[in-house]
Amino acid sequence: MRNTVVSRIVKLAIVSLLVGFALAFFGIEPKNLITSLGKTVVDIYEVILRFLQWAVKYILLGAVVVVPIWFVFFLIDLAKKKRRS
Repeated sequence: MRNTVVSRIVKLAIVSLLVGFALAFFGIEPKNLITSLGKTVVDIYEVILRFLQWAVKYILLGAVVVVPIWFVFFLIDLAKKKRRS
């Protein structure tokens, strides 16, 4: 049990170190990150929302082609299974 806890702490420390290096590379400091945490959450939400708005348009566009083709293959497979039994 103790070995598992120690290994988890070491893994967390290594990952924290790597993330710290990455944040420092982009010029992000802990003080700035904490003071703008609320804005950061809102920014992340807005990025996700914009991505979903962008993605839904293309998903629907692709579905207009993919779903009918899938349905035809589904019906062919269904007919083959029915013929076997």
